[in-house]
Amino acid sequence: MDSFITLDLLSRWMHVMFGVTWIGLLYYFNFIQGSYFKEAEPAAKADATKKLAPRALWWFRWAAMFTFITGLYLLHLVTGTNGIDAYILVGAVMGTIMFLNVWLVIWPAQKIVCGIVDGDAAAAAPKALLASRTNTLLSGPMLMGMLGSMHGTGQAGNIIFSSNAGVSGSMSLGVWVVLAMIMAIAANGLFGKMGPITTVMGVIHSSIGLTVVFLALLQFV
Repeated sequence: MDSFITLDLLSRWMHVMFGVTWIGLLYYFNFIQGSYFKEAEPAAKADATKKLAPRALWWFRWAAMFTFITGLYLLHLVTGTNGIDAYILVGAVMGTIMFLNVWLVIWPAQKIVCGIVDGDAAAAAPKALLASRTNTLLSGPMLMGMLGSMHGTGQAGNIIFSSNAGVSGSMSLGVWVVLAMIMAIAANGLFGKMGPITTVMGVIHSSIGLTVVFLALLQFV
């Protein structure tokens, strides 16, 4: 039992540490570096694109990778102990989408922008920005889902599945609506437009608003 508790604590600590690194760099790219690049002199921007951005992207993508891996392990643990409720379900779905955006959209596009591989930088940059803004938008409600799995109440706190206890419950209408909204946001991040998340303040306000909407749907619908 003591060894299990130690492993559980260590896994949660690693998940949070990797997650802090990942989301911290996500916010750096969206809130700081992007604004700087708009104002920087061409020579300074070119130097930062060649030397600074690749270093930051290395930490960014590998932090995302290990956040995802430790998250999968924790999901396995809670399935057999506390069980999975709506909070952890939607949090895990958003986290998975964000991870895939990093490795399948943002990083391949940024390799072109940074000159690491050949390609159309003019087309790659907006693609990377939209995916990055989408991840920023989802980061607020994703964190709410992770915290809610331990501290949330209402309908969303009911256990949906627990392998050890053999519990299999049904999902509320609110959960289905939230999952549908997440899929729509993910699709827009690949094929849509920036809209209200074009600006820094726009994506911050949109993320906060989305968190409130998701919370209301999970708690009361």
